[in-house]
Amino acid sequence: MLARMNIAAEALPAPTSGAVEAVTLDEFLSAVAARAFRFAETGLRHREDARDAVQDAMTKMLAYRDKPAAEWTPLFWSVLRSRIVDAQRRSLLRLRWLSPHPDAEETVEWADTGADPSRRQEGQEAWSRIVTGLRRLPRRQREAFSLRIFEDLDVATTALVMGCSEGAVKTHLSRAREALQKHLEDFR
Repeated sequence: MLARMNIAAEALPAPTSGAVEAVTLDEFLSAVAARAFRFAETGLRHREDARDAVQDAMTKMLAYRDKPAAEWTPLFWSVLRSRIVDAQRRSLLRLRWLSPHPDAEETVEWADTGADPSRRQEGQEAWSRIVTGLRRLPRRQREAFSLRIFEDLDVATTALVMGCSEGAVKTHLSRAREALQKHLEDFR
């Protein structure tokens, strides 16, 4: 859907933690697409809604192509987060009871085709438990955890994306880690 864009960034500063070093908006969006989808899917719990949210966020980014490349990362995650919240609100208003329940277990395609089946099974089980734990977290804790741990954004950028203070990010992250640790205790 996204057309190739040849938008050269004037002078790219040294990349910060979690930033994607890209010369064009197309390269930036390509580099962040898979992580954005995982983030949206975790928040929305439905693959099609997650794809729609990511596509909407990427389309919205086209309007910001003239912004400096250093601003793309926090701007993209803020836009995506807003799209996820919008989708969550819309889903509350829909008559979901008429359609199949979206939380039904989905089969996950695992990329690891390693030779050791027992390790593969352990990895799948561990990841399933982590995803289950993340889904049980409140939205703000899940966002803070995903942005700080999975996306490796710094505290200031995460606060900017979430629209809160750095202290609130640290609190949400601490509570998320504590809840996940309790959820995963019996798995050790």
